[in-house]
Amino acid sequence: PSCSVDSQVLQEPGDRSHWCVVAYWEEKTRVGRLYSVQEPSLDIFYDLPQGNGFCLGQLNSDNKSQLVQKVRSKIGYGIQLTKEVDGVWVYNRSSYPIFIKSATLDNPDSRTLLVHKVFPGFSIKAFDYEKAYSLQRPNDHEFMQQPWTGFTVQISFVKGWGQCYTRQFISSCPCWLEVIFNNR
Repeated sequence: PSCSVDSQVLQEPGDRSHWCVVAYWEEKTRVGRLYSVQEPSLDIFYDLPQGNGFCLGQLNSDNKSQLVQKVRSKIGYGIQLTKEVDGVWVYNRSSYPIFIKSATLDNPDSRTLLVHKVFPGFSIKAFDYEKAYSLQRPNDHEFMQQPWTGFTVQISFVKGWGQCYTRQFISSCPCWLEVIFNNR
């Protein structure tokens, strides 16, 4: 098996066989196509000799920013997303911390979601299906405007964002992922 970028890209928006779709971003630019995930776990990495999964190193990036290049080189073994009965776990296989923001990691009444730092070798339950469904309130105006809000997790490599960081928004982070869960 080798790095594959295009073999599992989402064919049609109506394709429901996947449990999540992953988008890779560098600052405000999405790099590559959406990666559709059918297998129960997915490795997302920069460069892995015998790697099987979503290989970010094979994506063509026009970004010449030195910071983006530096962070890309630090992704290494990256992360593993695993779909379990209770939700989706993210395991940090990298040598650097990752940062995660998910509606199901925080108090549902919280006004702003916290960004959670996950150190190398550690994992976190980044998404909880039951909690996500309970966040869906039929009369919630914000939910009606953004139907995927509770079903999206953002993950940044090496650099954090939010209240505790100089970067206020994930789109200011050099290398990050958007994971959109199938909400059926």
